[in-house]
Amino acid sequence: MSLVDTAYRLPDAAHEPLDPASLALEELLATRGRVRIELALRHAGPRRVDIDYELQGAAGAPVVVVAGGISAHRHLASNAACREAGWAEHLVGPARALDPQRVRLLAIDFLGADGALDVPLDTADQADAVAAVLDALAIDKLQAFVGYSYGALVGLQFAARHGARLQRLVAVSGAHRAHPYAAAWRALQRRAVALGQLQCAERQGLSLARQFAMLSYRTPEEFAERFDAAPEVVNGRVRVAAEDYLDAAGARYVARTPVTAWLRLSESIDLHRVDPTQVRVPTTVVAVEGDRLVPLADAVALLEGLGAYGRLRVLRSPYGHDAFLKETDRIDALLTTAVHAPIPSGESA
Repeated sequence: MSLVDTAYRLPDAAHEPLDPASLALEELLATRGRVRIELALRHAGPRRVDIDYELQGAAGAPVVVVAGGISAHRHLASNAACREAGWAEHLVGPARALDPQRVRLLAIDFLGADGALDVPLDTADQADAVAAVLDALAIDKLQAFVGYSYGALVGLQFAARHGARLQRLVAVSGAHRAHPYAAAWRALQRRAVALGQLQCAERQGLSLARQFAMLSYRTPEEFAERFDAAPEVVNGRVRVAAEDYLDAAGARYVARTPVTAWLRLSESIDLHRVDPTQVRVPTTVVAVEGDRLVPLADAVALLEGLGAYGRLRVLRSPYGHDAFLKETDRIDALLTTAVHAPIPSGESA
């Protein structure tokens, strides 16, 4: 195993003023690095892989791993290592549950996210990659693993495979298996890419796949509110109100996502299986009513498998599967309890 990293001190102007009495000699640091290891992939055998990570927060504070959907990456929020806004910008910050002044936040680029690893990938492989980064950083145990969507699947695998290193798990919009309806959605999206590849237009195929995905992430109620306008006839063709939104979503996604990466990570969701009885870590399952990819019934089934280790929180939101990106205040309130509340006696991992 090899490790390369670069550390930065966070300037005072980048965050609200610190309380020297509470932080003592600790500093808010932002570290980016790469871990190179030999990893036994579940469906592809031993491979030498690079795992890029980012760690930010108060030196010496408890560590929380944060993982998002397949489009997420190691950069959670703006910091000294990277001033650009991160994918979890509105979930990270002062007074939030994920406050870098209280905890160190660790995130990775998922295996295969750069498109260079063109083999079947499993959420178990991603969990092992997280464990490898913890080893490289000499982090023995996590205060929490917070996973959203695909990240929730990885978190469940981590709890099942590396539970001794985890105090608690928060799984938002993710379950122990892929629902057959959601798997069918993704299979059709992959066929759209395959059709594009046959026509030497794989980027257009990926754009169309992303547009299909947006329909599964959101709800009919949101579309009724945002796009309830009469169709127009443009150049002799009928165009409905949501098409501009879908076209823009597809174009943004294609601009930043390698086709191979999307295909392999999409497949990875459908390969996902965890036996909930193997998760013996206090786990908060957050489900969203109207989530078309992870139905409430699957969250309940997961909870039943977790037994005494599980608790369920349900949100009502017009944003469906994407609620964790839109309902940030409500998600933060749930995280505050799930991540920071004392673990009841007898539930400690």
